[in-house]
Amino acid sequence: MTVVVGYVPTPEGETALRAALRAARDLATGIVVVNVESTRKPRLPEHTPDYLQTLTGVLQSSGVSHVLLHPTGDFDAAEEILKAIQDHGARLVVVGIRHRTPVGKLILGSTSQRVLLEAACPVLAVKAGQA
Repeated sequence: MTVVVGYVPTPEGETALRAALRAARDLATGIVVVNVESTRKPRLPEHTPDYLQTLTGVLQSSGVSHVLLHPTGDFDAAEEILKAIQDHGARLVVVGIRHRTPVGKLILGSTSQRVLLEAACPVLAVKAGQA
């Protein structure tokens, strides 16, 4: 059993990672970090060339056993997180959320929303800076 976390190098993603590491320690389990770099959307400014190296350093220094999944290509982030939940027998999934207007919620799909609705395990949703 593991803790799965959806990660992007944003304040929401960093908060989710911290919460997931804390949960993994509390549950005495490992962590699976899912970081999808999709070619469906333009590359985010946060995806600097060294963000994966920084992420790897954080994971290694955490003392928590970890797996980093980094699919790159025509992938859907929610699909990849849901797949990791199933493949790794997740006990908990952690996602970062951000405030969106009602119109934004209607027009744009939400990875976090889909994971909340479809995950087969408990979901911890955290806001930036609150974990």
